Formats: sequence, structure tokens, C-alpha cells
Amino acid sequence: MALRLIFMGTPEFSVPVLDAILKAGHTVVAVYSQPPRPAGRGMAEQPSPVHRFALDQGLTVLTPLNFKAEEDRAAFSAHDADAAVVVAYGLILPEAVLAAPRHGCFNVHASKLPRWRGAAPIQRAIMSGDTETAVMVMRMERGLDTGPVCLTRTIAITPETTAGALHDVLSDAGARLMVDALAGLEAGTLTAAPQATDGVTYAAKIDKAEAKIDFAHDAAAVVAHIHGLSPFPGAWFEVAHGGKVERVKVLRAVTAAGGGDPGNFLDDQLTIACGRGAIRLVEVQRAGKRPAMADEFLRGFAIPAP
Repeated sequence: MALRLIFMGTPEFSVPVLDAILKAGHTVVAVYSQPPRPAGRGMAEQPSPVHRFALDQGLTVLTPLNFKAEEDRAAFSAHDADAAVVVAYGLILPEAVLAAPRHGCFNVHASKLPRWRGAAPIQRAIMSGDTETAVMVMRMERGLDTGPVCLTRTIAITPETTAGALHDVLSDAGARLMVDALAGLEAGTLTAAPQATDGVTYAAKIDKAEAKIDFAHDAAAVVAHIHGLSPFPGAWFEVAHGGKVERVKVLRAVTAAGGGDPGNFLDDQLTIACGRGAIRLVEVQRAGKRPAMADEFLRGFAIPAP
């Protein structure tokens, strides 16, 4: 028998999970998403990716600013749901909301909890040089990503992994994992184990000031920083070109042989010295331009002589 569910999510990461639980035959009685926000050149209000997808599926979408109002909490409870599925919704839910569904609320979280609780687990895992991460289904409780874990799928992080690529892998894996969790919930076999008390780290939201590349670090750390911020917001450095200083985003890079003063070009193939070792830029993006591979970039951009 299909479960009666509330879905709560906002960004593109959440969409595959909603799609998967619908295809699994569950009934989604309501979708909650963050309110439309100004976006684009005209700064017109735009619904979230989850909002748009839910409307395309003919689902009811609700966008309360928060759940401080009693009428919003009462409306949530009135859905008479078996469970709520929460994926990057964007709010810490109050106790009254967490307790409303019969079996509680279940969250898809993109890290190997208790490592990287919080807002930016995908980026922080790569930026810190982690060699693996995970996607987990967690039974929610009051507290930031502190609930017991029901199911886990571990995912490798390689030196080539970017945040964009890992985002897609974890989103798809999370969708499959949530379908498995709901099947267990339906069958009465789903269990949850408390998180470890040691190894807790917090994935703070990415600050734009972090995007500037510091070549004083060793080459592997610089590559990890670049890939952790690719494609958004994009790690960047500045270089003189055409009589002015231009900002260039780096989307992909590899470590390379060589050394010298950090930040200096070592050759005409986009090799840059770091505090220890060097990196070679693989994919870059000039301001206002589309991403370009290194050879294409070099055809229109003269690199200062080493």
C-alpha cells in the first residue's frame, strides 16, 4: 500500500528524490518549498526547481516563509501524512512540524554523518580533501542533522571530482536510497542507528570571499579548493590582459610538476606555481564568457611570459 507523504525541498538536488517517490507509487499530498525569490537579469520572482517540477506533476505546492504562524503548523498537520520527506528544504523545522506525520520526517543528507552537518556538505568534503562521502537517509529530530541514520550509500571522491559532478551523483543515489527507506517504512522493517558522537564537523555555507584562489597553499589543496567550488560560485584568480586586470574562474585543474613564486605562470600552458608544487588549468571561464578548455582559452588570451 502506498504511503501518504509530504515532500519538502527547494533546489535542483531535491527534484530526483521527489520524482523517484512519485514513480514508486507513493501519494504526495503536498509539496513545500521556499517562496519564489528574485532571480535573473530582470530580478523577477522565480519559483524554485522543486516548485516548478511539482506544478508540472499537478501537485499542490505551499511556500510558507517559515512555520512560526499557528495556521501554517495546523495546515501541515491537516495533511494527515504517514511521513514527510525532506531534501534541502532550507529551514530548520520546529518540533510541531517534525512530530506531525505519523512516522515522522525523513531527510536525505549529502555527507557521511556526523561529518559535514549543515548547509554545504558537498563543497566542504571536496575542499577539505576527503576521499569519500556518502548520502544518508536520516530520521529527523530537533537539531541540525543530528538524527539517527536509517540507510547509507558511500561515494568515492577522486582528485578529479567537482562539486557539480558529485552533486548529481549524490542526488540520484539519494533518490534511490529514499525509495528503499520508504519501502522499509511501509513494511515495518526500517531501523535507525544513532550517529557517532565523535568526528562531528559543520559544513558552513560558502562565502563568496572564499572563492579567490590562494596559490600559497600546496598544489593538491588548491585543486581541491577549485573543484569544491566548481561550477558555482567558481574559484577565481586575476591576471593582467589587454592593459587591465581580468578575473578568470577555474572550473577544473590538475596538479603538475614545477615550482616557483606562488601565483606565477610557469609556462604558456596555464601551469601556475603554488606554495608547494604547481597546478595546470584544464577548464576556465572568463567573465561574461562560456566555459572553455585550456587550449581554446589560450587562443584568445595571451599568458604573461614566465
